Amino acid sequence: MSGDGVRDAGFDELLDALADGDGYYLECANGHGSLPPRRVCPDCGSADLSEARLPATGEVVTFTRVHVPAPSFVEDAPYVTAVVDFGPVRLTGQVLADPGDVDVGTTVDVAVGETETAGERVVVFEPR
Repeated sequence: MSGDGVRDAGFDELLDALADGDGYYLECANGHGSLPPRRVCPDCGSADLSEARLPATGEVVTFTRVHVPAPSFVEDAPYVTAVVDFGPVRLTGQVLADPGDVDVGTTVDVAVGETETAGERVVVFEPR
């Protein structure tokens, strides 16, 4: 939840599920995956969406090492932000590792952490 107590229903529900070890994504009848909140599939427009369990591990497909952060992450630097492939969906988050230890192909677990700067909840990845 953000520092002002306001919840973003779709995003905070996803963070709650990830924190509980019950991560999920939305899957349409045609097998396309997307992240909540969604009312229709962004690939085919199907409104027939159901929750599917997020795979236990993912693989880093791209990343950036941040040394000069935005003000809301100033105390977190240096850190790595990565896009991780979980099969049907990709998630973006902060990798909890030394910036030099992250590379394309790194296998990670997904979790929820907090920023050092503002105590905001964020998606984090923990290398295996």
